[in-house]
Amino acid sequence: MTDPDLHVTQARLRRKRSVKWTQYGDDVIPAWIADMDFPVAPEISAALRQIIDMDDFGYPPANLNDRAAKAFCNWMTTRHGWTPDPARIFVGSTMMQLMHAMVMMFSEPGDGIIVQTPIYPGFLSVVAQNNRRLDENPLRRGNARYEIDMDGLRRVIDPRSRILLLCNPHNPTGRCFGKDELQAIADVALAHDLIIVANEVHMDFVYAPARHTPFAALGAEIAARTITLSSTSKGLNIAGLRCAVAHFGSEALQTRFKRINTHIMGTPSIFSIVGSEAAWKFGGPAQDKILQQLDANRRLVAETVRSEMPGMAHFPPEATYFAWLDCSALNLKQSAAKFFLDKAKVALSPGGDFSSYTDKFARLNFATPPEILSEILSRMARALKG
Repeated sequence: MTDPDLHVTQARLRRKRSVKWTQYGDDVIPAWIADMDFPVAPEISAALRQIIDMDDFGYPPANLNDRAAKAFCNWMTTRHGWTPDPARIFVGSTMMQLMHAMVMMFSEPGDGIIVQTPIYPGFLSVVAQNNRRLDENPLRRGNARYEIDMDGLRRVIDPRSRILLLCNPHNPTGRCFGKDELQAIADVALAHDLIIVANEVHMDFVYAPARHTPFAALGAEIAARTITLSSTSKGLNIAGLRCAVAHFGSEALQTRFKRINTHIMGTPSIFSIVGSEAAWKFGGPAQDKILQQLDANRRLVAETVRSEMPGMAHFPPEATYFAWLDCSALNLKQSAAKFFLDKAKVALSPGGDFSSYTDKFARLNFATPPEILSEILSRMARALKG
């Protein structure tokens, strides 16, 4: 059963205007884009409602950004054991906006950007759209999880390699890289003068015994070349508010970034700043409930795949709310996502969007009430049985 505070019906979800529930027809259940189907924490709704009640739609003052930055720092200290400096935070609109900005400011056209595939498609587009060279460091499939190919990482680096775009926790494989794995990456970065842009947006979806380690928390030397990106957009499900933060691990990095013309980036609205501050200040209890439900959901996915979908391979994720489904052995005559859309009326993210070699995979978003998730999984199992 769903926690009463997280319960929402499919009928209510279909009345939403978000792209998740409007992209496909009413006969399709969406399990693709990274939106959760749980209600927003009441503290966030109350903060936004106060803006409306007060007709407070004027230009937001700069100190609102400062408040959001401090709330983020307190959240990181309390929940992840790392205390970033609020003075080194830039408040922007979206994670992708910040990723593009970092690639633009810390590399030149033709420079190498290292990406660990399969990866959220935005990582691939940020390289291509800024005319940088894609340096792939594919994750290796281990016995029970995906692993970083450290020898492959060293081989892909050359004198024009500039940035490693780190996704931790990793989307779509669900890895929460351990401290030893991250330290190995840090050693390579230090040896080859790489900047690490660490996208840690899924940091609050980590299942015990795994634990998130902020990359910049590894030590002062690696922090000095690390830019940490984060947002409440995933953790507390307010992606539409569009607010994200970048933390610069050194004054030198921050000074380089300040050369950018921030006017081309736009600014967060009063809604996005106030909503994010409320999420980081008051969202802990809601986050804990969501994580508990997601843990139950990931177990349901794992058990159903094991018992009802023979031939499908799946490592239960250590983090995120995604199941990365390997359908290679199913001998489907089309991509996995297309098969399940046509035959099961379930919309998954196509595996081919995450790399050039994963068309036989699909990503399932299980951040939905268990009643809806059960229907998704039942439809998929029936489709495979013909």
